[in-house]
Amino acid sequence: MGLNIVLFEPEIPQNTGNIGRFSVATDSRLILAGKLGFSLDDKYVKRAGLDYWKNVNLETIDTLDKFFEQYPIGKHPYAFLSKFGEKNYTEIPHDDPNLMIIFGRETSGLPDFVQERYAEHLYRIPTTGRVRSLNLSNAVALVGYDILRRRDFGGLDAHWMGPETGETYA
Repeated sequence: MGLNIVLFEPEIPQNTGNIGRFSVATDSRLILAGKLGFSLDDKYVKRAGLDYWKNVNLETIDTLDKFFEQYPIGKHPYAFLSKFGEKNYTEIPHDDPNLMIIFGRETSGLPDFVQERYAEHLYRIPTTGRVRSLNLSNAVALVGYDILRRRDFGGLDAHWMGPETGETYA
């Protein structure tokens, strides 16, 4: 059982490409909501996603409001990652396969109304406070693998392919 990763108006193609690769590796769906800061044909998206980009389970939705309509919170629990979250990402309820893990823009995060309307669904990644935020693709991997770990990595195997030789290690 993979994840539902939602990026609100991503701005940096390399991050989205890398998150696409993460999505393929974890059998997760990637939903891009709102206006993108680049074209999905961008060479940087494809370079970061390598030859895996064609295998990304990708959905694009025009606006965040349309996302909320298509995936209502009653059927699809939300977990927003935000510096304003009171709870840590390790407290995200992980059992529901319909869980939507939602990340904001690289430069400005989530819209203000999310903080007000969904305050009880905000989670944060603890840091020293000496940085504004972590890189988006790092945050997705950190949160995503924590949820998958708590799901006992359902459906994922324990093999790793070496980058130089293509050999598989168990």
